[in-house]
Amino acid sequence: MRLIKPASGVVFAEDKTEEAFNSLADGDSLKKVIKKTIEKLNENVFYGEKISKKQIPKEYVHKYGIDNLYWCQLPNAWRLVYSVEADSVEILAVIIEYFNHKNYERRFNY
Repeated sequence: MRLIKPASGVVFAEDKTEEAFNSLADGDSLKKVIKKTIEKLNENVFYGEKISKKQIPKEYVHKYGIDNLYWCQLPNAWRLVYSVEADSVEILAVIIEYFNHKNYERRFNY
């Protein structure tokens, strides 16, 4: 049984990632599917597949101070990775990156 918890919001970890997303044309299929994924994350912050702690890239741990990571499969072998941050009031999905499968494999050393 999967945990279901609505997010208080979905944010990008870095401005440059958000700017790259916003610069995609409104009709771009990648932008549409990322928007749909954001909607799903707002409905359930645990929508993605959990990545084991030992597989979280050290770069993410050092740069963002995260201890959890999830991935969502997007069409055409793209991936979106995000972390969940929570305090006593809010639970956020924090989008770290989205990339094609080749770059995903490089990042995770597959």
